[in-house]
Amino acid sequence: MGDKNNNNDAELVARVQKGDKQAFDLLVVKYQYRVIHLVSRYVRGDEAQDIAQDAFIKAYRGLANFKGESAFYTWLYRIAVNTAKNYLSSAHHKREVSSVDASEAENYDDASLLRDGATPEQVLAAEQLEQKVFAAIKQLPPDLKRAITLREIEGLSYEQIATEMDCPIGTVRSRIFRAREAIDEVIKPYVEQP
Repeated sequence: MGDKNNNNDAELVARVQKGDKQAFDLLVVKYQYRVIHLVSRYVRGDEAQDIAQDAFIKAYRGLANFKGESAFYTWLYRIAVNTAKNYLSSAHHKREVSSVDASEAENYDDASLLRDGATPEQVLAAEQLEQKVFAAIKQLPPDLKRAITLREIEGLSYEQIATEMDCPIGTVRSRIFRAREAIDEVIKPYVEQP
């Protein structure tokens, strides 16, 4: 069984590399809460959101060089951790050093993300997609909902989830796979646009 989630990510990455900014918005919607949660392990509050936004900006700029040798999220995870560590090592210089990135990060407000000159319709579409993802998660059976939340939002490893849910790793993988399939069904109409 291949990982359908990674296949979707690869398709979105390919679209971004061809100039489709909306495909990157989908990746941001999919991973923004997981990245914010990850960064919040290093910093607190609003700073975590700013750093997560900086990480997405760096990812967007670097995506042309992404070769797909690892999963997209693994690559994004590294960028987010490095961005948080860099922030911590130069926290007292943050305002001067990243003033350009901070202003660009404002593009994330209202889910307009990285789209230059986003129209109200595009902003609404991104917000609706995010709502659909969370609605899909809410509709999942409790075991699937818990597994996908621990993985995608809490960022736990399969081993940690198996311990947390007191079940074998194979069961965790199956639950996460089934949850992702259900969520992919919901976002498919957005992903499969020409």
